[in-house]
Amino acid sequence: MGAKFISNKDETVRMFENPVLEYFSHIHPITPVVVYVPVVLWCVWNGAMELSWLVTLVMLPLGVLLWTFLEYTIHRWAFHIEPRTERGRRLHFLVHGVHHDYPRDSTRLVMPLLVSVPLALVIYWSMRGLVPGYHWGLFAGLLIGYVAYDSIHYATHHFNPKGRLGRFLKEYHMKHHFVDDHTAYGVSNPLWDYVFNTVPDWVRRRKRARTTNG
Repeated sequence: MGAKFISNKDETVRMFENPVLEYFSHIHPITPVVVYVPVVLWCVWNGAMELSWLVTLVMLPLGVLLWTFLEYTIHRWAFHIEPRTERGRRLHFLVHGVHHDYPRDSTRLVMPLLVSVPLALVIYWSMRGLVPGYHWGLFAGLLIGYVAYDSIHYATHHFNPKGRLGRFLKEYHMKHHFVDDHTAYGVSNPLWDYVFNTVPDWVRRRKRARTTNG
C-alpha cells in the first residue's frame, strides 16, 4: 500500500462540480462564533424565563458534556469509518477524508453551515421533545461546546499556543493526523478517549515518565 497523501500547505481542492455546493463547502473560521453565540444567548434567556436562571445555568455544563460525547462519537464512528465501496469512499472523502488529505486548508477546518445548521435543528427539536423547558440550557451548552470545538480545531492547525493546555491539544490533534489516526478522537479534550481507551500510547508513556520522575 502506498503512502497516504497529506498536504502541508494551506491549500484547497475542489470537492463539488456544482458551484453553489462548492462555495458553501468553504467557511470562515469565525462564522460559527458569529452565528451560534447569539443563539446561545437567546436560549439562555428563554430558559431563564421558562424555568429559572439557576436551572438553566446548571444545564449549561451538562450540554457542554453532551457535546464532547457527540464530538467523540461522530469523529470516531462516522468520520473514521472504512468504506468498502467506491461510492462509500467518495462520501467519506467529502465528509472527512479531505480534511486528512488537506489538514491545513483554512477554509475547511470548521463545519459548513449547510451541515451544522440542519444537525443543530435536529438536536434542538429532539431535546425540546424529550426534556421541554430544560432543553434551552442543554442546547445552549451544547452550542457552547460546539463553538469551542470548532475554534480549538482551527487553532490546533494554524496557531502555536503558548500555554501548556494549548500546546497539549495541538500536539494531541496533530499526532492524530500525522502519526496515528486510530486514536485521539477527542479534539477539544481527551475525556472520552480515556473512557473508550483510545488515548495514544505516547500520552500514556509521558504520563508514566512524569509519575516515575516526579
